Amino acid sequence: MKEDAIKLSEQKGEFRKKVEDLLPEGNLDLCLTCGTCSAGCPATGLENMDARKFLRMVMYGMDEEVTTTPWVWMCTMCQRCIYACPMRIDIPGLVYQARASWPREKRPKGILGSCDMALKTETCSAMGASVEDWKFVVEDVLEEVRETQPQFKDMEVHIDKVGAEIFLNQNSREPVTEAEEMVPLWKILHTVGADWTYGAKGWAAENYCMFLADDKAWEEIVRRKAKAVDELKCKVWLNTE
Repeated sequence: MKEDAIKLSEQKGEFRKKVEDLLPEGNLDLCLTCGTCSAGCPATGLENMDARKFLRMVMYGMDEEVTTTPWVWMCTMCQRCIYACPMRIDIPGLVYQARASWPREKRPKGILGSCDMALKTETCSAMGASVEDWKFVVEDVLEEVRETQPQFKDMEVHIDKVGAEIFLNQNSREPVTEAEEMVPLWKILHTVGADWTYGAKGWAAENYCMFLADDKAWEEIVRRKAKAVDELKCKVWLNTE
């Protein structure tokens, strides 16, 4: 090897140093540059970036590029790259930390607004659905199903049933904009005889604070939902997201 050859171990930027401490099992040094991570990534090519290129930038200490590229907000963090990678490198973990490096107010408005809305509501709904609105929609849709579908005339949908086996979360987009989308899951639970309930509080399944890379807010939302489960003494917490 030539003496002037670039050694990745000597190219550590501040971002790389930080993530190596946060992701001790991230396997960052094991990259084979094979490109397998990018081959099946739905974000490949967006903003002239892909998972392999992003990882190499991290490895070469290109902090400014890594922490400013809008591409990190296009990655879904689905972990398909980890599954495909022969060395199991945690690229989504890098993406998350890159997102967290952005000033909070400069993060995408849609995700930011959804996180903040969830924090403002007892329901944890990113759509801002209140407890009263939630109860009204569930009761209204259930009544319609019972009246129009005789085979489900005895179907029950509980809210705040203490001691139910399952506490069910629901994406709040559905009761707000597509209420009928809740019904198929109700039918499944009814058919199998499941003992389940929604909560009046903490029922919203989504957590945009996680996608915002706001650890404190992410934890707050999860704790609120967990508290709702505990208060109803449910044994299973089923989050549809």
